[in-house]
Order: sequence, then structure tokens, then C-alpha cells
Amino acid sequence: MKILRILALAMPLVLTGCSATVVLPPAPLANDPGCAEVIVRLPADTDGQAKRTTNSQSTAAWGSPVAITLTCGLEPVMVSALPCITAGDVDWIVDDSDQPNYTFISFGRTPATAITIDSTRSSGANVLDDLGQAVQFTKSTKNCFD
Repeated sequence: MKILRILALAMPLVLTGCSATVVLPPAPLANDPGCAEVIVRLPADTDGQAKRTTNSQSTAAWGSPVAITLTCGLEPVMVSALPCITAGDVDWIVDDSDQPNYTFISFGRTPATAITIDSTRSSGANVLDDLGQAVQFTKSTKNCFD
């Protein structure tokens, strides 16, 4: 009986200290060792958004509600009609078809990494600078202007 009372008192502390796990599908190449290099280098926060727990290998999310997601393990992108930008040491193709959400996919890197940002809550430039520091550890085989 005493244990139940202790658990009853502790439960609100446990519930308030937890955020729900973010459900993200894994990419086809999520088990690529390059993704492990990315995931272990991701920051605890980016652009004022705290990192969250996700349910799939080689994924990450920030913000509550989620403002930023990262998925590593996509097929490399070597040709695209989408605009290509450079942020730090990484080239990104920009998909703005779901505004205000923008998806940035690493260009010419194996494996590719996608970052989706809710532009009403975070700055793409800040996030790409922060997360690009981890993504730069994937193998680069081509850049935007080759």
C-alpha cells in the first residue's frame, strides 16, 4: 500500500518530465554507417528548439510541437530541377512545395539527409548551419555547381 502511495505521488513528476516520442518513418538506407556519423553529432537544440526522442533509426526532431525533423538514409540526389543552395560545407536542394514547411535535402552526399523546417517557428538558415555541421560527415561526391 505504501509503494502505491509513493508511485501515485511520483507519477505526476514522471508525466510532466516526458515528451511524447515523435513518430517518423525510417529512410531506406537508415542503417548506412554515414547516418550514424550524422546522428551522433546532432545538437541538443537548434534555433531555440529542443531535441526530442524519435521512434526510428537515423531520425531526429526538435521543438514542441515539432518544428524541425531530420531523416538520414535517403538515396543520394545527384540531379535535380529544384533550386540548390550552399550552407556551410553542405549543398542542399530546396523543396518549398509544402509551405510554410520547407524541405532541404543534401545534394551529392551518400547517404542523403532531409531536413524539414516549419518556417513559422524556425529559421532555415540557422537550422542548416547547425545541422549541416553533422551532415558534412556524410560522403560528398558532387556539389551544386559541378
